[in-house]
Amino acid sequence: MLSICTTCGVQYDAAAQPPAHCPVCEDDRQYVNPTGQSWTTLEQVSRHHRNIFEKVAPDLYAIYTTPSFAIGQRAHLLITPGGNILWDCITNLDATTIDIINHLGGIKAIAISHPHYFSTIVEWSHAFNHAPVYVHALDAQWLGRHDPVIRLWEGAAQPLWDGIKLVLCGGHFPGANILHWPGGHNGRGVMLAGDVVQVSPDRKTVSFMYSYPNLVPLPEKDILHIQAVLQPLGYEAIYGAFGRNITAGGQQAVDFSIRRYLRIYE
Repeated sequence: MLSICTTCGVQYDAAAQPPAHCPVCEDDRQYVNPTGQSWTTLEQVSRHHRNIFEKVAPDLYAIYTTPSFAIGQRAHLLITPGGNILWDCITNLDATTIDIINHLGGIKAIAISHPHYFSTIVEWSHAFNHAPVYVHALDAQWLGRHDPVIRLWEGAAQPLWDGIKLVLCGGHFPGANILHWPGGHNGRGVMLAGDVVQVSPDRKTVSFMYSYPNLVPLPEKDILHIQAVLQPLGYEAIYGAFGRNITAGGQQAVDFSIRRYLRIYE
C-alpha cells in the first residue's frame, strides 16, 4: 500500500499498513489534523477529484484539483523549447491529466520548491518516462517516498536548460527554492515562487513565512538572505502556489515588500 496523508497530500513508501506518523505534518511548519492522522490512496483520491488546467500565461499552465485536496496548492507546467518542466506537484494524477500533458509535450523534469509539495512526485515521474525530480538535498529528510528518480541537488542553484534554473532561498524550509525563467513574459523574466515567496491577496506585494498555517514569521536574517539571493535575478511576473500572481512589476513588488518586512525589526 502506498499511503497518502490526507492533511498534506504526501505519499509514503509502500508498506502493509499506513505509517504511524506523517513527519511533514508533525513538523512545526505544518500541523496534524485535530481529528487525528488519517490516510488515503491515489486510487481513492482520483475517484473523487479531478484536475483543472488553466493557461495563466503564454507557455505556462496552472494545474489544480477540484474539489480541493490536502493543502490545495497548484502545480505549474512550463512549456519550453528544451522540454517541459513541472514546477511543484499536486497529489491527484489520473488518466485524463496524463493524456492532456502528453498532448502538451510531456514532462522532461519535475522541480519541487519544498516538502509541502512532495505529494505524489514519484507517481508523476513514472507516468512521464521517469522524469528526474529535483529536490534540494537540505530537504531530503522529509521525503515520504524514495525512488531513483529523485535527484538531490546541492548548493545555491541548479541549472536546467534554456537559461532556467532553480535558486535556493531557504527561509520557509532549509532547501526552499524558486524557479527562475528568464525568457518568460516576453523576455522580461518570470519567478515561479510556490509559497517560498507568497503572493499577497492584493497581487501587489509578497510575504515570507516560516509557517503559514501556524502564522510564524521568518527572522530578519532569513529575509536578508532571500533579498540577497533574489536581487540579481530579473523577473517581471511572479506565479504563486494558490492562484495569486503578479503580472507586472514583480521585482519591484518583492523589493518593496522586503523593505516593509524589515521595518518590523527597526
